[in-house]
Amino acid sequence: MLDSSVIPSKRLPQHTEFMANNYPFPAKPRSQWELGIKVGAFSISGDVRSRFPGIGAGLHVRKALGYVFSLRGELGYGNSKGLNFQPSNNYLKNSAWTPYYGIAPTRSIFYNYKTTIWDLTLQGVVTLNNIRFHKAKTGFNVYGFFGLGGLLYDTKIDALNGGTPYDFSTVIAKYQGNGFAYKDRKDIKKDIKAILDGSYETDGEKDPGQPELFNKSFKPILTGGGGMQFKLSKKVSLGIEDRFNIVKTDLLDGEQWQENDANPARLATSQSRDYDLSNFLSVGLNFALGGKAVEPLWWLNPLDYAYNEINQPRHMKLPKPILDDADADGVTDQFDQEPNTPAGAPVDTHGVSRDTDGDGVPDYKDKELITPTQCQPVDADGVGKCPEPDCCKFIDSLRQGLINYRGACNIGDLPSITFNGKSVSLSNDAKALLASVAQKIRDNSACKIAVVGYCSSSKSEQQLSWDRVNAVINYLVDKEGISADRFIWKYGQEGGDCNTIDLRDGTNEEGPSTVPAPHPNLRRNR
Repeated sequence: MLDSSVIPSKRLPQHTEFMANNYPFPAKPRSQWELGIKVGAFSISGDVRSRFPGIGAGLHVRKALGYVFSLRGELGYGNSKGLNFQPSNNYLKNSAWTPYYGIAPTRSIFYNYKTTIWDLTLQGVVTLNNIRFHKAKTGFNVYGFFGLGGLLYDTKIDALNGGTPYDFSTVIAKYQGNGFAYKDRKDIKKDIKAILDGSYETDGEKDPGQPELFNKSFKPILTGGGGMQFKLSKKVSLGIEDRFNIVKTDLLDGEQWQENDANPARLATSQSRDYDLSNFLSVGLNFALGGKAVEPLWWLNPLDYAYNEINQPRHMKLPKPILDDADADGVTDQFDQEPNTPAGAPVDTHGVSRDTDGDGVPDYKDKELITPTQCQPVDADGVGKCPEPDCCKFIDSLRQGLINYRGACNIGDLPSITFNGKSVSLSNDAKALLASVAQKIRDNSACKIAVVGYCSSSKSEQQLSWDRVNAVINYLVDKEGISADRFIWKYGQEGGDCNTIDLRDGTNEEGPSTVPAPHPNLRRNR
């Protein structure tokens, strides 16, 4: 289904659309042809008893139109002989016998024939068991078929013994007393065969005005039957089949007249009731032919693709799973440690209300989102009480006096930035925090700021840590105008939350102040 090399060019657009998930049905693949040869028993059902079995043979080619229906063209040959064990006297209108025996009812004959048949038919074949719900494929195939065609036949009669009519009087005398009973049929036929020379020199009776082809009588036919195939290998199968031909003629066996009273005055001149049939019971080998094609479709289960897709989806567009989130905070209930947060309240990855400055007042209530540590504890609104101004002035003057001294940084605690999932994008809350951080950095020009990301157990974690550190620094440089040399890069560190980026005094820390490449095999996003 997915291999484009077995898709015909006219169906490649459908295949392309299917592979791109723009069309739900895969294109039908190119399938192999089947070539079959068969031999078997051939017989004719008519007014004269067939000497079963005759010999038959056939050759066919078959092509699938779908997984159930296929077309088959077949050339057939059959040869059959027949012999009645009961005598006949009513051959008044049979042109094969009357020229030699006349119409005298006292001279009995035994109808016989030898018929050779050639037929050419086009058949529709219906596969009955390749659509399977509980098994992928089968090595056994059952099918039925029907079709139309033409038949040539040549019927011969053994009426003469070297030019002289046969004398069956000894057989008549021997078995007449028992009425030519069915139980004596084998002995009667044995005695008749001892008289016949087997030359079949006389043409059988033909329908008036019957068309001929190659000097043989021609008739259109209906054909039908059924069969079974057994898979021997991917390209070879064994077939057992029975086929019958319905022919609009009663002369396949050379006899079409009813057999009634022996009295000449009441000799029947009416035809027998039914037309003759031919039957061919065969066994054969079938060969799958063709390259860049799947095996004949009647061996494939059309449900294979659907079941494989259900078991391991590759093309199905599955809906996103919807999990319960009672407080609509983005953390599903089974992971939410605070399942009743107010609408719109920012939360961490565990669904707990975020408290950026750690003052005990959640952000959604905090009127002073970032309260310095020295200004805590805070009131119910999250507003802290900072030291008196004189104290602050003293600290500022001390900071100014130590501005050129490495390590003279009193920037205090800085907040952490939290990312969701695998995202490297800053949320609005994070941008608000970074705006306050930028002001503190500007107010403390002697400080370098370490931007620290965590986790490095895999290359993907290293990359994610690097990207998030880069996102924080880029925002402070590009949006807040902080010089890039004020930052120290630290990514893939130990001991922190993978989804958190910490900012801290980095004056006494070592690390690059330019954008580093985290790993030679990792991409750079900056």
